Amino acid sequence: MRISETIKNIRASCDNYVDRDLVATIIHDNYYMGTNNILEFDEYGIEKDDTYEKRILKILKHENIFLAAGMYTFIPVINECDIYSVNDCNIKLSDEEFEKYANEKERIFGILIKKDLDFYKKIEEIIDTLVIY
Repeated sequence: MRISETIKNIRASCDNYVDRDLVATIIHDNYYMGTNNILEFDEYGIEKDDTYEKRILKILKHENIFLAAGMYTFIPVINECDIYSVNDCNIKLSDEEFEKYANEKERIFGILIKKDLDFYKKIEEIIDTLVIY
């Protein structure tokens, strides 16, 4: 399983859209967001010298985790969409696309990993076929 390496890679390249220490967010079972300050989280057997990745793996035994993999935002002045992720890019919009999407707010996209590590097989499939190495 390369989940730890994936977390490291996402953290190493996330400066364009989120602080690297806030890239993971706890998502409670009722779908409310919990803390995203994993480095100050001290429950579930987390120790001070645990790495960021090890902390997430310990939290995953009890909580769902959302890893922010990017963000997109529309810039209405110049008819384009900026996508901030590992590969930043700008997409020019036609006038019709601009009218359709110009009122969109910034949105973060990423990977939701369900607690108890049930989601590992799907994450492994995504990592093996599509994600950062």
